[in-house]
Amino acid sequence: MSAAALLLFGADAAAQAEPGVTSLPAVAVDAPKEKPRPIVRQNAAAARVARPRTRAAASAAQRHAPSPAAAAAPSTAPVLFAAPARAELGNLPKEYAGGQAARGARLGMLGNRDFLDTPFNVTSYTSKLIENQQARTLSDVLENDPSVRFTVSSGQVRENFRIRGFSVLVSETALNGLYGVAPDGRVPTEFLERVEVLKGPAALLSGMAPYGAVGGSINLVTKQAGDTPVTSVTADYTSNSQFGTHIDVGRRFGQDNAFGIRFNGAYRGGDTTLDYQSRERGLEALALDYRGEKLRIALDAYFNQEIARGGVPMMASFTGTGVAAAPDSSNNIFRGLSGRMNNSGAMGRVEYDLADNVTLFASAGAIDARFNGLTNSTVATNVNVLGRYSGTAINLRGYTDTISFQGGLRADFRTFDIGHRLSLSAANLESKIGSAFQRSSAFVSSIYFPVTPLIARDPGEAPKSTDTTLSSIALADTLSAFDDRAQLILGLRAQRVQTKSYNTTTGAETNYYDESAVTPAFGLIVKPLPIPMSLYANYIEGLTQGDRVTDTAAANYNQIFPPYKSRQIETGVKWDAGTIANTLSFYEIEKPSLIKSGNVYNSDGRQRNQGIEWNVFGEIVEGVRILGGASYTIGVLTKTANGQLDGKTAYGTPKWQVNLGGEWDTPFVPGLTLEGRVVYTSAQFVNSANTQKIPEWARLDAGLRYSTQLLDKKVTFRANANNLLDHNYWAGSYFADGIVILSSPRTVLLSATVDF
Repeated sequence: MSAAALLLFGADAAAQAEPGVTSLPAVAVDAPKEKPRPIVRQNAAAARVARPRTRAAASAAQRHAPSPAAAAAPSTAPVLFAAPARAELGNLPKEYAGGQAARGARLGMLGNRDFLDTPFNVTSYTSKLIENQQARTLSDVLENDPSVRFTVSSGQVRENFRIRGFSVLVSETALNGLYGVAPDGRVPTEFLERVEVLKGPAALLSGMAPYGAVGGSINLVTKQAGDTPVTSVTADYTSNSQFGTHIDVGRRFGQDNAFGIRFNGAYRGGDTTLDYQSRERGLEALALDYRGEKLRIALDAYFNQEIARGGVPMMASFTGTGVAAAPDSSNNIFRGLSGRMNNSGAMGRVEYDLADNVTLFASAGAIDARFNGLTNSTVATNVNVLGRYSGTAINLRGYTDTISFQGGLRADFRTFDIGHRLSLSAANLESKIGSAFQRSSAFVSSIYFPVTPLIARDPGEAPKSTDTTLSSIALADTLSAFDDRAQLILGLRAQRVQTKSYNTTTGAETNYYDESAVTPAFGLIVKPLPIPMSLYANYIEGLTQGDRVTDTAAANYNQIFPPYKSRQIETGVKWDAGTIANTLSFYEIEKPSLIKSGNVYNSDGRQRNQGIEWNVFGEIVEGVRILGGASYTIGVLTKTANGQLDGKTAYGTPKWQVNLGGEWDTPFVPGLTLEGRVVYTSAQFVNSANTQKIPEWARLDAGLRYSTQLLDKKVTFRANANNLLDHNYWAGSYFADGIVILSSPRTVLLSATVDF
């Protein structure tokens, strides 16, 4: 049967009265000659995801339905078109009880799905949480997730992460589901509606991330104009003396309120909690959209810049088997150095309902990211137990130019008693990277009593160093039965990786890589009880570019390995108790790597991470909210070069991680909310040989906010203190062997927001 015939059969079958198939109400239209909105039919699981839009459409129709006497008269009431459940634009999953997390998230090519209908561990943090916690960057948002830790010291010009014990770079973050176009460096949050974190590999769902992102994927959802106008102005303060402003304006206009515009602008500058450092940051973000009966379009553009002057936070590596005590977190050992990041990005998305059961989708975007100064490798190397080290400063300059595209279709149909949601997707990402650096002369200093380091000269223009093309095509089907109480996701993605490397002096091509891989995945959801509970399981793979053997003495010199496949097996249970949601996950991820055995290199190197995760969000009782959870991880090097490190604990994998926060709306002062959060990380090795270990640490964050009315305007005052007790500690491991990152000092944040 052809694909077209199959879709027509599905459309015909969907028109029958099948169990679990519901219809959205038709939208009333006043113009008597205008064609009425077709009835949208969908399965029960899809209807749950679309509930916010469905209710909005239904209530709007009821409010604006004309009386019999006025039925023939023209009306200016807006007509709201209900997007089908398989659509993404205009179908943002609604907030869960408490408003800190959402009910669902985007699962790559599968689209938006409710968390009970998702066979993966995923959490979607809302803009309400971002505002109330005064989260300035992406790292601040991810402080709420027990599966996430950071691989650079807070306050660097870049922020990178570790999810389930594996490195995830900020340059692998997706923007509205598209890799390669999210801001590089430190991601501003003022223009974000959601931050979605999916734990584990996701090659089927989103394609290969630029550098693999084995541990998980992060998707940023931008703000769009809602049905309620928005005008808010925020003035803020961050210690030691940074002052800033954020403006957020959104409107819908035109016939049927079909057009929307949202602008977010932010500026912040001043001295930070790091001695002698000042920081300046600016953001401009514009979002336009159109919502029609069948066509939906969204356009986003942004520019952000961040400049750090007078130094950057430190990281450290150590000599011998000991680890020196952590210095004062505000101690600036790289005083006098600076770094800058500039990002200019834009993307467009379009969806078109080809039929009642078929939606076409496409998105395309580009980014021009440029950096210079001390933006990487701010590491004090070979620190002894007394804190002394000999180092050099590296002055970097570089750029990343990326163009990214994806498109496909989603179709709903039924074959007898089995529901299907078919997803077909193709993606292509092309990036050009250039870099140059200069190294200063060596200097001697101390992490406790630093001297001003020598400054490297400007490296000049950055020549092109790498061209990369990631292209793929994928097909997935979600089968559902028994009123969606049993769901099976089957999928396959064919991925191609092409890379060219260049000599940065002559411009000559030095290396070419062109390899492919096919990666399968499946997910299973079963709801065995008459309560909102799901049992789930998945098998999914992650892809990382394979290596070329560059050792000229090796028997297989110049051999090229196809993309490495990391494999995950996961099972778990999810429970929606009405106002509080829980996810308990059990997983195993195995990641390969290149190792040497005798005189031959092979891809048999293995790291295995096994873990248990508990995530919770919601409202325990009215006015008392909870967010966070705990994770337990065992990371082991199971196969290493000549077996030398077999059985060692993988660096950067502490056994216990806890992030648990709460809010309480006080009854004794209406409008006053108290906040608190505890973050704990157990002891961990920071090198593969397991000779260097940092101790456990715990941190307390606290805050409060007060909402009131002043001159008929809503005003919200917020105050937060992160690392309230000003504890100094080594916070974790860098994404390279043997390097540790330092805690951030106590940071006080104050703000006042006026909603006009």
